[in-house]
Amino acid sequence: MAVMDWIVSFLPDSVEAMYKTRKAKKLAQKAPETFFEHLWSWVKTLVWAITVVTIVNGLALASFTVPTGSMESTVLAGDFVFVNKFIYGPSTPQIIPFLNMPLPYYKLPALSPPDQGDIIVFIFPGNRDQVEADNFEYYLKRCVAVAGDTLQIRSGHIFVNGKEFPLPEHARFEDMAPEEREMSHLRDRMLSFPPGRGWDRDNWGPLRIPKEGDVIPLTRENIREWATFIMREGHAIDTERMTIDGSPASSYTVERDYVFGMGDNRDNSLDSRFWGFIPEHDVVGTPMIVYWSWDNVDPVLSARVGVQMERSLWEKLKRIRWSRIGTIVR
Repeated sequence: MAVMDWIVSFLPDSVEAMYKTRKAKKLAQKAPETFFEHLWSWVKTLVWAITVVTIVNGLALASFTVPTGSMESTVLAGDFVFVNKFIYGPSTPQIIPFLNMPLPYYKLPALSPPDQGDIIVFIFPGNRDQVEADNFEYYLKRCVAVAGDTLQIRSGHIFVNGKEFPLPEHARFEDMAPEEREMSHLRDRMLSFPPGRGWDRDNWGPLRIPKEGDVIPLTRENIREWATFIMREGHAIDTERMTIDGSPASSYTVERDYVFGMGDNRDNSLDSRFWGFIPEHDVVGTPMIVYWSWDNVDPVLSARVGVQMERSLWEKLKRIRWSRIGTIVR
């Protein structure tokens, strides 16, 4: 109970008082004797544990498992990290623990907003042409530009407001032959964000990262580029009639601040270059430390089926990366 007392001490006074009242009642109760008394005691303990985990997960600290290699070698697929959720604004619970079901949530003001260079955990907004993602998922990328910045990528080099953003310490590019890289560019031009621009992973922009209050001129030439963005802000848009919420529109005023996220593994990352801007409101935290790590991806099977496949539990246990445990994430 000492550990639980310590955790609860960081929560709001009302939650701490509720915990202490419940603890006092529990100490005053007689020990369960029958099977049903034991069962009811177990159910109440489980419900209380889920409630505490949900509150802590929303307000201060969360655990996140790195699912892919898009941030290698800063963090690796199979790293388990603790995420500081307090810095960007604690929130009411966003999901039901263990069921991964999204909940409506309220976010408190941030201590500080995401800044250029921060590694951020955020709610995935969906693929390029999706108003909402198919599933509720957290992603992890590096914030390379914030609201109001103008970003451009030239030959793989990132420039923000005309100044080059240095390559992070553990970032990497694939060693591709020129023909192979050109083939990747051809594929990118069909899939990159915004649709119709024909940009690729190494040559993107320039484009301003939307900031609340920005006014975007809309024309028949560019309305398709901004259609999904406008719908994600909660509006209906008709690209043929040039209307927003049924009214003729020649411009759109941005309602939220956004950031631009990219993976440190630049050639193996689906990020804002491909699916668009990240609402600052949906940035939930920043990873702090790796507390567990194992090599969970089976490269042979993944190559065979064309999607990332995980190893069995036994194979993961044989590939624990002890040297990663305790690594500070920067």
